[in-house]
Amino acid sequence: MIRHIRWCAYFCALLLLALLANLVRVQVWESAAYGANPANKRTAIERYAEPRGDILVDGRPVTGSRDSGQLLRYERSYTNGPLYAPVTGFSSQTYGTSFVERAEDAVLSGTDPGLSAFPLWYELARGRPAGGNAATTVRAAVQQAAYTGLGGKRGAVAALEPATGRILALVSSPSYDPAVLSGTGTKVKAAWSALNADPARPMLNRALRETYPPGSTFKIVTAAAALDAGVVTDVDAPTRTPDPYPLPGTRTLLPNAAKGCEDASMAEAVQWSCNTVMAKIGVQVGLRGMVDAARRFGFNSAGLRVPSWVSRSNFDTDMSLDQLALSSIGQFNTTATPLQMAMVAAAVANGGELASPYLVERTTQDDGSPIRRGDRRSLGRAMSPATALRMQELMVKVVEDGTGRNAAIPGAVVGGKTGTAQHGVGNAGTPYAWFISWARAEGAGLPAVAVAVVVEDAAADRGGISGNGAAAPIARAVMQAALRAKPSE
Repeated sequence: MIRHIRWCAYFCALLLLALLANLVRVQVWESAAYGANPANKRTAIERYAEPRGDILVDGRPVTGSRDSGQLLRYERSYTNGPLYAPVTGFSSQTYGTSFVERAEDAVLSGTDPGLSAFPLWYELARGRPAGGNAATTVRAAVQQAAYTGLGGKRGAVAALEPATGRILALVSSPSYDPAVLSGTGTKVKAAWSALNADPARPMLNRALRETYPPGSTFKIVTAAAALDAGVVTDVDAPTRTPDPYPLPGTRTLLPNAAKGCEDASMAEAVQWSCNTVMAKIGVQVGLRGMVDAARRFGFNSAGLRVPSWVSRSNFDTDMSLDQLALSSIGQFNTTATPLQMAMVAAAVANGGELASPYLVERTTQDDGSPIRRGDRRSLGRAMSPATALRMQELMVKVVEDGTGRNAAIPGAVVGGKTGTAQHGVGNAGTPYAWFISWARAEGAGLPAVAVAVVVEDAAADRGGISGNGAAAPIARAVMQAALRAKPSE
């Protein structure tokens, strides 16, 4: 009898060990699979059981959380959603997150280890601290000036602080309200479908994700390359360039929209935007020299994050001479995001050094205690200091007495460059209007802001320079707002 009891005890112990082994298997080895299973609602319920941390502009939240009373309790809310959508992105219980909402999701949702001095305690207790906050570099007045300036037209604005890389404004138009995507249900799905079906593509972040032919604004890169390479030593010397200019190896003649470009100097070519002169100079710099110069400004880099990823701006690395000539004036396959062209202006304004742009100044706990800070980082030298100084002088002439006079600001030193980029089959589309610029208050040591503006649907005479008419006034308003704003900490 005792022997049978002993065997029964052994069997019960074996069953207990099997139960414990299965418990370890479920809790340790297969927990990730169970957690990721779409049928498991617990993860989503826990995620939205507490309010989400906020995204801040000028220290004030532009996001919030609304108690929906549903199983997924807290939905994201937005203050001035269309104004800040290119910055915040959306946080949706149905479609996930984008932009800063995605890049800083761990902090905002309360899962970042930096939110607690004892993260293991929350892990063991199956809890989490309150969501933290992400303070952006955006200045409210600068963002509003850019948004108002575009006035609903298709286009984008990017504004930077040249010395640090702080993004002061990031606007894409037309925009949308991220709040319509926050929850669940048929209304959210209908809003998602409508936004994606809209031919104006309101959810496209044109400032970071869309690339355009930069047109004549790229001539700043070409001019800097020529000065650094020693191809041009005297910016006021005649270049012996015919008008029109025969593209090398072809019978195609490149014309000018501007007058008086025959035999113009490089200074005059930048001031009046002469295609012929800058195309010839690009050919003289050569393919390798132009590719290296474009790379120093940030072209052909696929790794830029602000912290959201940015589309790669392109300058071809294998071209014939006629293609190089067109690429050197921002045509052929040359493409750039508005942020990239703001970086070009910022490099000139910052003495040739290119600061890496960033959008999140710092992340904090709910009570304001710091977690991480967005530090200034250099991407290297785009040009020598001497070349940058000369380029500043050329860009100032564009605004004072050239194609960009609509960007002038009384009491400030402003440098700029217009651009009119052809596109469409046979260049039949309305040209994109570009303007890049920087501004420094009189008496200030450094420029306060660098700006790039592109307007897709600018109503302009194809024979005129639409960058000055459509884009320069927007850039001026943005620069004025930046100059009035309190300096960043």
